[in-house]
Amino acid sequence: MAARRRLRERPIGVTLFLTVVGYGLVIGTFLLDLPIYPDLTNAQVNVLTHAIAVINLATTVLIVLGWYWIRTEQIEKHRAAMIGAFATILLFLVVYLVRVGGGGDKLFVGPDTVYYAYLIMLAIHIILSIVAVPVVLYALILGLTHTPAELRRTAHARVGQIAAASWLLSLVLGIVTYLMLNHIYSYEFGMLVPMF
Repeated sequence: MAARRRLRERPIGVTLFLTVVGYGLVIGTFLLDLPIYPDLTNAQVNVLTHAIAVINLATTVLIVLGWYWIRTEQIEKHRAAMIGAFATILLFLVVYLVRVGGGGDKLFVGPDTVYYAYLIMLAIHIILSIVAVPVVLYALILGLTHTPAELRRTAHARVGQIAAASWLLSLVLGIVTYLMLNHIYSYEFGMLVPMF
Protein backbone atom coordinates (compact mmCIF):
# COMPACT_ATOMS: atom_id res chain seq x y z
CA MET A 1 0.00 0.00 0.00
CA ALA A 2 2.87 2.39 0.77
CA ALA A 3 4.41 1.76 -2.65
CA ARG A 4 1.12 2.57 -4.36
CA ARG A 5 0.81 5.76 -2.32
CA ARG A 6 4.34 6.80 -3.36
CA LEU A 7 3.49 6.08 -6.99
CA ARG A 8 0.31 8.09 -6.65
CA GLU A 9 1.97 11.03 -4.92
CA ARG A 10 5.11 11.14 -7.09
CA PRO A 11 4.23 9.86 -10.56
CA ILE A 12 6.72 12.16 -12.30
CA GLY A 13 9.58 11.18 -10.00
CA VAL A 14 8.88 7.47 -10.40
CA THR A 15 8.53 7.95 -14.16
CA LEU A 16 11.91 9.69 -14.34
CA PHE A 17 13.56 6.99 -12.21
CA LEU A 18 12.17 4.11 -14.30
CA THR A 19 13.01 5.95 -17.53
CA VAL A 20 16.64 6.40 -16.46
CA VAL A 21 16.87 2.72 -15.47
CA GLY A 22 15.45 1.62 -18.83
CA TYR A 23 17.68 3.95 -20.83
CA GLY A 24 20.65 2.84 -18.71
CA LEU A 25 20.05 -0.82 -19.56
CA VAL A 26 19.82 -0.12 -23.28
CA ILE A 27 22.74 2.32 -23.43
CA GLY A 28 24.86 0.04 -21.24
CA THR A 29 24.19 -2.86 -23.57
CA PHE A 30 25.19 -0.85 -26.63
CA LEU A 31 28.21 0.96 -25.22
CA LEU A 32 29.71 -1.48 -22.75
CA ASP A 33 30.75 -5.09 -23.08
CA LEU A 34 28.54 -6.25 -20.22
CA PRO A 35 29.29 -9.88 -19.28
CA ILE A 36 25.66 -10.57 -18.41
CA TYR A 37 24.51 -11.81 -21.82
CA PRO A 38 25.05 -15.26 -23.30
CA ASP A 39 26.97 -15.59 -26.56
CA LEU A 40 24.42 -16.31 -29.28
CA THR A 41 24.79 -18.07 -32.59
CA ASN A 42 23.47 -16.45 -35.76
CA ALA A 43 20.56 -18.91 -35.69
CA GLN A 44 19.67 -17.84 -32.14
CA VAL A 45 19.89 -14.17 -33.16
CA ASN A 46 17.43 -14.96 -35.96
CA VAL A 47 15.01 -16.72 -33.60
CA LEU A 48 15.11 -13.78 -31.18
CA THR A 49 14.64 -11.33 -34.07
CA HIS A 50 11.47 -13.15 -35.13
CA ALA A 51 10.30 -13.35 -31.50
CA ILE A 52 10.73 -9.58 -31.19
CA ALA A 53 8.56 -9.06 -34.28
CA VAL A 54 5.82 -11.26 -32.81
CA ILE A 55 6.02 -9.43 -29.48
CA ASN A 56 5.81 -6.06 -31.26
CA LEU A 57 2.82 -7.22 -33.29
CA ALA A 58 1.04 -8.41 -30.12
CA THR A 59 1.82 -5.09 -28.45
CA THR A 60 0.46 -3.21 -31.46
CA VAL A 61 -2.79 -5.18 -31.34
CA LEU A 62 -3.15 -4.54 -27.60
CA ILE A 63 -2.60 -0.79 -28.03
CA VAL A 64 -5.14 -0.58 -30.86
CA LEU A 65 -7.67 -2.53 -28.75
CA GLY A 66 -6.94 -0.35 -25.73
CA TRP A 67 -7.42 2.78 -27.80
CA TYR A 68 -10.71 1.44 -29.21
CA TRP A 69 -11.99 0.37 -25.79
CA ILE A 70 -11.32 3.72 -24.13
CA ARG A 71 -13.12 5.49 -26.98
CA THR A 72 -16.13 3.22 -26.40
CA GLU A 73 -15.82 3.76 -22.61
CA GLN A 74 -14.97 0.13 -21.84
CA ILE A 75 -12.56 1.17 -19.12
CA GLU A 76 -11.70 -2.24 -17.65
CA LYS A 77 -10.95 -3.68 -21.09
CA HIS A 78 -8.85 -0.59 -21.86
CA ARG A 79 -6.92 -1.01 -18.62
CA ALA A 80 -6.32 -4.71 -19.27
CA ALA A 81 -5.14 -4.04 -22.83
CA MET A 82 -2.72 -1.31 -21.80
CA ILE A 83 -1.31 -3.35 -18.91
CA GLY A 84 -0.94 -6.24 -21.37
CA ALA A 85 0.83 -3.95 -23.85
CA PHE A 86 3.21 -2.82 -21.13
CA ALA A 87 3.90 -6.43 -20.12
CA THR A 88 4.66 -7.42 -23.71
CA ILE A 89 6.95 -4.42 -24.14
CA LEU A 90 8.87 -5.48 -21.01
CA LEU A 91 9.22 -8.92 -22.59
CA PHE A 92 10.43 -7.17 -25.76
CA LEU A 93 13.06 -5.30 -23.74
CA VAL A 94 14.44 -8.50 -22.23
CA VAL A 95 14.55 -10.36 -25.57
CA TYR A 96 15.98 -7.32 -27.38
CA LEU A 97 18.75 -6.79 -24.83
CA VAL A 98 19.68 -10.49 -24.89
CA ARG A 99 19.76 -10.44 -28.70
CA VAL A 100 21.84 -7.29 -28.97
CA GLY A 101 24.05 -8.04 -25.97
CA GLY A 102 24.66 -11.64 -26.96
CA GLY A 103 24.72 -11.75 -30.69
CA GLY A 104 25.49 -8.55 -32.44
CA ASP A 105 23.34 -7.00 -35.10
CA LYS A 106 21.84 -7.61 -38.52
CA LEU A 107 22.78 -5.13 -41.24
CA PHE A 108 20.45 -4.30 -44.13
CA VAL A 109 21.52 -5.39 -47.64
CA GLY A 110 19.49 -3.97 -50.50
CA PRO A 111 19.36 -1.22 -53.14
CA ASP A 112 20.67 2.17 -52.05
CA THR A 113 17.33 3.99 -52.35
CA VAL A 114 15.59 1.32 -50.28
CA TYR A 115 18.49 1.31 -47.82
CA TYR A 116 18.07 5.04 -47.18
CA ALA A 117 14.30 4.67 -46.77
CA TYR A 118 15.00 1.80 -44.34
CA LEU A 119 17.43 3.97 -42.35
CA ILE A 120 14.94 6.86 -42.16
CA MET A 121 12.17 4.56 -40.91
CA LEU A 122 14.56 2.92 -38.46
CA ALA A 123 15.68 6.33 -37.15
CA ILE A 124 12.07 7.48 -36.66
CA HIS A 125 11.29 4.15 -34.98
CA ILE A 126 14.19 4.59 -32.55
CA ILE A 127 13.44 8.26 -31.79
CA LEU A 128 9.76 7.51 -31.16
CA SER A 129 10.61 4.54 -28.94
CA ILE A 130 12.89 6.80 -26.87
CA VAL A 131 10.20 9.49 -26.62
CA ALA A 132 7.51 6.93 -25.79
CA VAL A 133 9.22 5.53 -22.69
CA PRO A 134 8.52 8.36 -20.21
CA VAL A 135 5.04 9.18 -21.51
CA VAL A 136 3.99 5.51 -21.51
CA LEU A 137 5.34 5.07 -17.98
CA TYR A 138 3.62 8.24 -16.75
CA ALA A 139 0.26 7.27 -18.29
CA LEU A 140 0.59 3.75 -16.87
CA ILE A 141 1.46 4.97 -13.37
CA LEU A 142 -1.49 7.37 -13.36
CA GLY A 143 -3.78 4.62 -14.66
CA LEU A 144 -2.67 2.14 -12.00
CA THR A 145 -2.88 4.53 -9.06
CA HIS A 146 -6.12 6.40 -9.73
CA THR A 147 -9.74 5.41 -10.11
CA PRO A 148 -11.45 6.16 -13.43
CA ALA A 149 -13.22 9.13 -11.82
CA GLU A 150 -9.92 10.49 -10.46
CA LEU A 151 -8.20 10.05 -13.82
CA ARG A 152 -10.50 12.65 -15.33
CA ARG A 153 -8.75 15.25 -13.14
CA THR A 154 -5.25 14.21 -14.23
CA ALA A 155 -3.24 14.44 -17.45
CA HIS A 156 -3.80 10.71 -18.07
CA ALA A 157 -6.01 11.11 -21.17
CA ARG A 158 -3.78 13.73 -22.84
CA VAL A 159 -0.53 11.95 -21.99
CA GLY A 160 -2.09 8.60 -22.92
CA GLN A 161 -2.92 9.87 -26.40
CA ILE A 162 0.67 11.02 -26.93
CA ALA A 163 1.99 7.77 -25.46
CA ALA A 164 -0.24 5.54 -27.57
CA ALA A 165 0.38 7.48 -30.79
CA SER A 166 4.18 7.57 -30.45
CA TRP A 167 4.34 3.98 -29.22
CA LEU A 168 2.05 2.71 -31.97
CA LEU A 169 3.90 4.50 -34.78
CA SER A 170 7.23 3.27 -33.39
CA LEU A 171 5.95 -0.32 -33.29
CA VAL A 172 4.52 -0.18 -36.81
CA LEU A 173 7.80 1.22 -38.19
CA GLY A 174 9.68 -1.46 -36.26
CA ILE A 175 7.55 -4.16 -37.86
CA VAL A 176 7.99 -2.63 -41.35
CA THR A 177 11.78 -2.44 -40.95
CA TYR A 178 11.79 -6.03 -39.61
CA LEU A 179 9.93 -7.19 -42.73
CA MET A 180 12.28 -5.25 -45.02
CA LEU A 181 15.39 -6.62 -43.30
CA ASN A 182 14.31 -10.23 -42.83
CA HIS A 183 11.77 -11.04 -45.54
CA ILE A 184 11.73 -8.53 -48.39
CA TYR A 185 15.45 -7.79 -48.81
CA SER A 186 18.45 -9.33 -47.10
CA TYR A 187 20.91 -8.84 -44.27
CA GLU A 188 24.34 -9.75 -43.06
CA PHE A 189 25.45 -10.24 -39.51
CA GLY A 190 27.55 -7.60 -37.77
CA MET A 191 28.89 -7.40 -34.27
CA LEU A 192 28.44 -4.51 -31.90
CA VAL A 193 31.76 -3.01 -30.92
CA PRO A 194 31.89 -1.80 -27.31
CA MET A 195 32.81 1.86 -26.99
CA PHE A 196 34.70 1.46 -23.71
